[in-house]
Amino acid sequence: MSYPASSLLTLRLSAWRSQLLLGVIFLWFLGLVGRDLYLQGLHNDFLRQKGDARYSRVMELTAHRGMITDRLGEPLAISTPVESVSASPQDIELESGKFKQLAKLLDMDDRELKGKLSDKNREFVYLKRQLPPEQAAKVVQLNIPGVFLQREYRRYYPAGDVMSHVLGFTGVDDNGQEGLELSYQDWLAGKAGSRRVIKDRLGHIIEDVESIRVPQEGKTLALSIDRKIQYLAFRELKEAVEENKAKAGAIVVLDAKTGEILAMANMPSYNPNNRTKLAGGRTRNRAITDTFEPGSTLKPFTIAEALDAGLVKPDSKIDTGTGHYSIGPATIHDSHPGGVMTVAQIIQKSSNVGAAKIALSLAPDALWGMLNNVGFGTAPHSGFPGEASGKLRPYKTWRPIEQATMAYGHGISVSLLQLAKAYTIFADGGEIKPLSFVKLEAPAVGKQEISPATALAVRQMLELVVQPGGTAPRAQIMGYRVAGKTGTAHKIDASGKYAADKYVSSFIGMAPASNPSLIVAVMIDEPSAGTYYGGMVAAPVFSKVMSGALRMLSIPPDAPTNNIVIPPENAPEIKEEV
Repeated sequence: MSYPASSLLTLRLSAWRSQLLLGVIFLWFLGLVGRDLYLQGLHNDFLRQKGDARYSRVMELTAHRGMITDRLGEPLAISTPVESVSASPQDIELESGKFKQLAKLLDMDDRELKGKLSDKNREFVYLKRQLPPEQAAKVVQLNIPGVFLQREYRRYYPAGDVMSHVLGFTGVDDNGQEGLELSYQDWLAGKAGSRRVIKDRLGHIIEDVESIRVPQEGKTLALSIDRKIQYLAFRELKEAVEENKAKAGAIVVLDAKTGEILAMANMPSYNPNNRTKLAGGRTRNRAITDTFEPGSTLKPFTIAEALDAGLVKPDSKIDTGTGHYSIGPATIHDSHPGGVMTVAQIIQKSSNVGAAKIALSLAPDALWGMLNNVGFGTAPHSGFPGEASGKLRPYKTWRPIEQATMAYGHGISVSLLQLAKAYTIFADGGEIKPLSFVKLEAPAVGKQEISPATALAVRQMLELVVQPGGTAPRAQIMGYRVAGKTGTAHKIDASGKYAADKYVSSFIGMAPASNPSLIVAVMIDEPSAGTYYGGMVAAPVFSKVMSGALRMLSIPPDAPTNNIVIPPENAPEIKEEV
């Protein structure tokens, strides 16, 4: 049976409309093909980036920090590999049981761990840095997707507290935070590298694709420090601080010929390998950053300027009277009256009155020039961070009493390193030596500040200080001539006045006095065991350290082995106090 066609069921499309529809479909198809060719052939970075983000990662390669050694190549600071636990919050799948196990292994509470993993947009986050190998192995055994280990380095200091103030320490990222670790950060750190890897869904590396940047290891830093002398200096300083119940102490050992720093120690100290209970102030290198009034250790510079100017000679006589000298309303005192004394005796017995009178015979600018030229009032430029400049006021502001007291180290502040550097002019023909913490291939060129004849004359006067009748017979060394000077200065209290019972005791000297090789400076802050004179507190430390160092360096003796002269028991003690 057939039915007639109905006009309602017949679809009639105009030719132009069908052609238009076909053209639109064709153009749409061409657009898709063009877009496909553009993305996959010409501009495929976008698709590659989206694909790589699902399995490819760029990992940083930590550079190995350079080693620090002493002058003989003994290691003082080394970097050892450690493991840090990292995670990719995007990939992590953490079951509740394993979550608690992980938090326990990392010694973290649940809230802290959840906070680190909460941001799913982050590709990388540290969970715990620098774990011991056995602890890191337990984390790996949990087999948690998205949790992995990252190789890093941790700094280790074999000498511990002996070298802590010189070396300083690094932070968790192995960057210098204090001391020479900070000063030579660029030299030691090197440059980190990176590599591209492919990870599976569990966060495990399954392929090392390419090295983007090869890490550059840090360079080795050879210091001027002699580790054996450093141990000796630290041991003797520690014993002296404890024996004298002192607040603190510092010691510096210099090579008198080169200006190299062979040892530097401070008390109290700290262990840079374990700083969890480190109290504030212990990290301070007092020999460089702290200043004090040097007391009578400054007298040789006043004498040197007067000798160089031709105003006095070593045997010139100065009347110190009864040990009292008034300048306006102020009076300068000696611990013991000396009457008429030679310039050499003023040094030997440490006469404040004699030094003040010589200082007042100089033009203020001449005395200021001497003190400034040897480095007081300016940083010592050793390369150590935080160097103190000390205080040396402009000479135009000096009153006569201030010029007089400057002669014996009041009204001026210095660091122990500044003082040690200044004494190089007496050790090597009147030249001031630049300082160095780094081992030198050749001695640095010094600057002539006083004549060689003046340097020799002052050194000979300083030899009298350690002989009977001087303030420091305890500084003598068997087989070596010694030249040096004591200092015993009152400290300034919070009110700005000199405290009656607080002192800084010091001694600085050189040996062999015939041709000095070493300079040792010792400072004991606030000794409180009953004795506070520099000749009693600091001079014995000098003697032990200098004696040991001279023998360690095989420096020939310049005196017979029976050269030590002990003062008679009934001999009066030569006191010194300013």
